[in-house]
Amino acid sequence: MTREAAVARALETHGDSEAIIHEAAVELLRRRSARGVLVDVGCGIGRFREAARDLATAYVGVDVVRHPELPPDVTFVQADLDRDPIPVDSASADIVAAIETVEHLENPHAFARELTRVVKPGGWIVMTTPNQMSVLSLLSLAVKGRFAAFQDEYYPIHRSALLPNDLVRIAGECGLSNAELAFTESGRIPLTGAHYPRTLSRIFPQACSDNVLLIARR
Repeated sequence: MTREAAVARALETHGDSEAIIHEAAVELLRRRSARGVLVDVGCGIGRFREAARDLATAYVGVDVVRHPELPPDVTFVQADLDRDPIPVDSASADIVAAIETVEHLENPHAFARELTRVVKPGGWIVMTTPNQMSVLSLLSLAVKGRFAAFQDEYYPIHRSALLPNDLVRIAGECGLSNAELAFTESGRIPLTGAHYPRTLSRIFPQACSDNVLLIARR
């Protein structure tokens, strides 16, 4: 895919994701007292910056294009994450976030290695992606032969479908420790526009969540 196509694809996503994903990622970081320089890889319009404002002493956004809605005071560096290294110094970030980014890329393993390079020893990486093990996604796979977030209408915007266990394995391959999975506890009920009751999604988070999170330490 050319850089021009990658830019067009990024603009098509509008550079945003659901607030509950940002909130879940921030909560994981807050529980671990993570704080400091935050590098937001695949930053889009910068929503995670707002969600993590109390954790970030400095913020750097990375993406293939600077979205027009990204606030002008944001420090931004441009990179095609399928082609370029993340243009940030090694071991320079206390927190590296990739919120709904890895599924857009051709090589999740190489991407995770870059996230690991950028974070300081003792720092935290948090990644999120669509949850392929939800009831909705498994039903979609059984009926249509594709996970819910990877239907034809989402391709090639969504390219790499990862299972929760894949995230844990990738973290291990990168030498990360304290890897832990979490779920947003928010998910759509199949064949409806409704969401599961929060009580039910808390009891069965993997089955009832549209998105999965991985947090791990370098």
